[in-house]
Amino acid sequence: MDNLALETENLCSDIHFRLGLKESSKKNPESPQVLSLLASHLERSVLKNDKLLETAQLKDTVTIFHGTRAPSLGIQQYIDRIFKYSCCSPSCFVVAHIYVDKFTQRNNVLLTSLSVHRLFITGVMVAAKFIDDAFFNNAYYAKVGGISTVELNRLEMKFLFGLDFRLQVSIQTFDKYCSQLEKEASSGIPIERPIRACGIKESWSNNEESNCAAIAR
Repeated sequence: MDNLALETENLCSDIHFRLGLKESSKKNPESPQVLSLLASHLERSVLKNDKLLETAQLKDTVTIFHGTRAPSLGIQQYIDRIFKYSCCSPSCFVVAHIYVDKFTQRNNVLLTSLSVHRLFITGVMVAAKFIDDAFFNNAYYAKVGGISTVELNRLEMKFLFGLDFRLQVSIQTFDKYCSQLEKEASSGIPIERPIRACGIKESWSNNEESNCAAIAR
């Protein structure tokens, strides 16, 4: 039994290293593997749900996380931007993924091109506050995510109530989601087209409501 536990621990440690979640992976901090795997997973989920909605096989619950149209920056670029400017640990993105997954399940909400961006930036912010030693205020995350501070405040409260404020993630759950991301990537499931997300520019203006902070309404 002890040998089995040790083997499992080593396996999880290897996965963490490959995904860029170990401290030693900070030698290449701009591109932890988990970001691309997570982006691919979100793109597949959104594509699947959008198609089901288009063919009326599913009906979505409209929430404050939904925009009226899909924005214009790819999900991969959006996640890269959040990582670049938020200074969150790579583990935050896995925890945010877990939060978003639980939120959609608990509240009967689909992850679609209209909701994925607001859900994810909210999830990352909540995860950073819960697991990282240092984090920014809501105004900063709002600018990173391309929405107003007032809106992000509302999204955060809706998100927390939707999770029933249950933010603790067990090691077993964390490792399970890491393994699923890696397994999905190794299966080689193709992505048919890029998902277009919010049109945020690399340079910011001091005006919070400027063009660089406009997720499609």
